[in-house]
Amino acid sequence: MQRDETKYGGGHEDGLEPLSPLDPGALTSVDALVRAMKDTAFGGRRLGEAADVLEAMVLDPDCFRVVTISGAMTIAKQGLVLCEMIERGWVQAVVTTGALMTHGLSEGAGLLHFKHRPQMRDEELYRKGYNRVYDTIELEKNLDDVEHLLQAALADLTDEDVLCSRVICHKLGHLLDQEASRRAILKSAYRKQVPVYVPAFTDSELGLDVSIYNRARSMKGRRRLPFDPFLDLEDFTDRIRQHETLGIFTIGGGVPRNWAQQVGPYLEISHARLGTDEPVRRYKYAVRICPEPEHWGGLSGCSYTEGVSWGKFVPVSEGGRHAEVFADATIAWPLIVRAVMERMR
Repeated sequence: MQRDETKYGGGHEDGLEPLSPLDPGALTSVDALVRAMKDTAFGGRRLGEAADVLEAMVLDPDCFRVVTISGAMTIAKQGLVLCEMIERGWVQAVVTTGALMTHGLSEGAGLLHFKHRPQMRDEELYRKGYNRVYDTIELEKNLDDVEHLLQAALADLTDEDVLCSRVICHKLGHLLDQEASRRAILKSAYRKQVPVYVPAFTDSELGLDVSIYNRARSMKGRRRLPFDPFLDLEDFTDRIRQHETLGIFTIGGGVPRNWAQQVGPYLEISHARLGTDEPVRRYKYAVRICPEPEHWGGLSGCSYTEGVSWGKFVPVSEGGRHAEVFADATIAWPLIVRAVMERMR
């Protein structure tokens, strides 16, 4: 097979979009930079496309928007990015990890995180009560203070109460709203009545604190309060049922990401196996920031096209809008959010 030079395409006639050189001297805002990146290539283009999908998601008045976050984003000082999204009404539900909420409580209570000094060996860090998260330090003393916050937040519970992560996060948010002067994720969520779910709650310092709380009750002859994670699942599902249009904004992967995404299949198998009259629910808008590639075969690398096969997302061919950015979220997330903030002015 040989090429016919007389039939070479020029790009435009086949609907190809031309690229443009990035001219930093001509840009006057973060939004201008992100828009220009969309007309480049590789990760820059993906980041620009992600901002467009987030903008469309935020501007859709019928869209129920879910944010899922894993990784050490609060100890990495990204908590106010999520606060901004919540306070602007961009978020109707948050699904995250207990570790994220624990470190966020430290920050919200006015406690400090520190840069790790590589000259300090991990054995020395342990002796001094310095817990290392990559290049950052969480003080053991901070975690002791967080436990005191939890004890205060749960003080009014009765022996008849049943716990779930949403209830615990709501109570912590209420406490921060009353006592903390600075912004915090759970405080913003409480004020905006945005539920926060932690599906793998026991996998965190906060989960251990609740267990200690229950053991202390038992030692005093009081009933341990049961923890029922299915209360979270049903509460989240009830909210999803009420909205035909869904959007999801994901940092990282893991349990938070898949727990939020499985709601569509949950409704589908409930209808098939139980005969319940359930609506079809798929995420129409989807933005993911995660450096993990697909070929490792893990959940965090699962693409949105793969998720279509599970009935979790509306296919692009049916109007779905998906964007995946393979980058460190501490770089990409603030840029995307700031760009869309500027568009909302």
